[in-house]
Amino acid sequence: MARKLAIILAVILLAFVVWGLFYENHAITIVVNGQQVTGPLKGAIGAGGMVVALIALFGVATLLLFVFAGLGIIVLAGFILGGVVLAGFAFPFLLPLLVPLAVVWAFIALVRNKS
Repeated sequence: MARKLAIILAVILLAFVVWGLFYENHAITIVVNGQQVTGPLKGAIGAGGMVVALIALFGVATLLLFVFAGLGIIVLAGFILGGVVLAGFAFPFLLPLLVPLAVVWAFIALVRNKS
């Protein structure tokens, strides 16, 4: 599965490079030491820059995926805790029902962990 994914990502990367070289030829000007790059190396330099940019964007996207996933779990836990506290204040008459339910839930959790 990982090999297929790597091949697919390589093909996508190659498609982006071809698109950048052939279809967006006049959108970007490459300047080195104050001189505009021309000739056969212009495409190679442009493709190298595009590959570096795409790899950097994949890395940043992966980093943000993990950062926001962890942050999302913390925020979700805060919402759940706040909801439980608000439910306790809004419906105090349900507390005698919730205490035995919590005891049964804890008992079932202990029995499940042992087996």
